[in-house]
Amino acid sequence: MTRLASAFAKGRPALVAFITAGDGDSAANLDALVAGGADVIELGMPFTDPMADGPAIQAANLRSLGKGTSTREVMMIANEFRERHPDVPLVLMGYANPMLRRGPEWFAGECAGCGVDGVICVDLPPEEDDALGPALRDKGVALIRLATPTTDAARLPAVLEGSSGFLYYVSVAGITGKQQAAQASIADNVARLKRSTQLPVAVGFGVRTPEQAADIARVADGVVVGSALVELVGEHGPQAPAHLEALTRSLAQAVHSAEREAA
Repeated sequence: MTRLASAFAKGRPALVAFITAGDGDSAANLDALVAGGADVIELGMPFTDPMADGPAIQAANLRSLGKGTSTREVMMIANEFRERHPDVPLVLMGYANPMLRRGPEWFAGECAGCGVDGVICVDLPPEEDDALGPALRDKGVALIRLATPTTDAARLPAVLEGSSGFLYYVSVAGITGKQQAAQASIADNVARLKRSTQLPVAVGFGVRTPEQAADIARVADGVVVGSALVELVGEHGPQAPAHLEALTRSLAQAVHSAEREAA
């Protein structure tokens, strides 16, 4: 069983925690997420035009790029994380340009060599994925695709084909940040997706508090939290790890103890 599969096979929902690589002390920040109880770590690859991200993650991208963070440095961060945490799933999330500029085979090989379990490429639709997905699958790295409220029954098969690890349900038709979909909408869409796939369904975008996370955990297999954690890095700088661990712990407790609703 892969690390990702194990994270979603614990008999309770999983917490997926996101921070941006190179923003602050990446090693200490990542360790804080693990210490707080995150089941899966998402590491954002900084990019100059993060079109799906709101102000908090945009600012984190700029802080990281301002320090000169490169794709190779992201891989070094991933490799060092894997050495410290051999059993915690690590997913890279980012955009096609940094992933493809040296070629999909190079990127997939680096991911596999550094112990990356999965990749989310935000701006590469499945209809145009004739290179990255095959290269990742060839190296045993999961390609995690995104579904949205507008992913209808006609398009869903294309999204699911070749997807693995988990399905990331983007709960709002917008950018990351403070906007959150109504719980009824999330429940209905998660149920719709689960009728079409055996993959775990994790819900993200707009999840900021333990209460929100618990509500989603009642209907989903996982909950993704990003902007609320990234904001702590921007606000607290070198002191961020303690704050990250505290918020992650409260989120993990809420997600792990949520009472699941019948499908």
